[in-house]
Amino acid sequence: MATNKFFKSLLFTLTIAVSVFGLSVENSEAYPVFAQQGYSNPRAANGKLACANCHLNQKAIEIEAPQAVLPNSVFEVEVKVPYDTSRQQIGANGKKADLNVGGIVILPKGFKLAPKNQIPDAVKQKNKGVFISPYSTEFDNILVVGPIAGKTHQELIFPVVAPDPAKNADVKYLTYPMYVGGNRGRGQVYPTGEKSNINSFGAVQAGQITEITTTAKEESNVTIVSSTGTSTSQIVPAGLKLTVKVGDVVKADQSLNIDPNVGGFGQEETEIVLQKPERIIGYLAFCFSVLLTQVFLILKKKQFEKVQAAELNF
Repeated sequence: MATNKFFKSLLFTLTIAVSVFGLSVENSEAYPVFAQQGYSNPRAANGKLACANCHLNQKAIEIEAPQAVLPNSVFEVEVKVPYDTSRQQIGANGKKADLNVGGIVILPKGFKLAPKNQIPDAVKQKNKGVFISPYSTEFDNILVVGPIAGKTHQELIFPVVAPDPAKNADVKYLTYPMYVGGNRGRGQVYPTGEKSNINSFGAVQAGQITEITTTAKEESNVTIVSSTGTSTSQIVPAGLKLTVKVGDVVKADQSLNIDPNVGGFGQEETEIVLQKPERIIGYLAFCFSVLLTQVFLILKKKQFEKVQAAELNF
């Protein structure tokens, strides 16, 4: 337990250092480490991944992974997070910024992030500036990455090493499920439960808008007076475009701004087979025997046809 807490603290410190000093991550505006601290297992019983609790919009992702792998082999799981790179999001400071991306891969038990000395140079080059880490010491089969610059990393590559059942009794030669999630853009909810500025803000009460002012932080202060004379003021974060003006009559919870969300989270699942080498050899031997049998059958048929033709001529 103490080791697990130390590991999480280390991940948190590293993430903060990355966001402050720009080490390996560009425009870092989200922290998967908060999910790592809040959820011991990121996949709920209903299959929902923890990322979807903060990134409420749904977007499609794609998975590319081998159908079957051999023990101790290194392979790639590629998560594609496509989006229109010309679109920009509202940053935490209210300014326009490029979208960031992130991903999570939940591998079968025993599968792990491949050691650096086993990763091909081509994959290292593609992953330059990308920091992939295990979710925790307990779940080293779960890998997370991000946030990183989306313009240059719409394809997230996770180098994985397959386990060896001969060395791990808990691993069998079976078909295993694999769950993947990918996100682009900032979330609508912070880990604390508060709404971010990537939201549509509704009126706190029904009434008429009597005043709209701009604060020193460039936020919009909207004053609404109800039919009974009750006056309320509410703040709409900086960078959001209002859809109302002074004199408009609004209903309770009516949106005051255009929804700025251009991102979203998606999750998919697939299957991967841990294949026994002897099965491959046996299958190839079977195919070869079938092929050889067919060849002999054809030769025998040709021989029979020749004998039959000779008898007819005689």
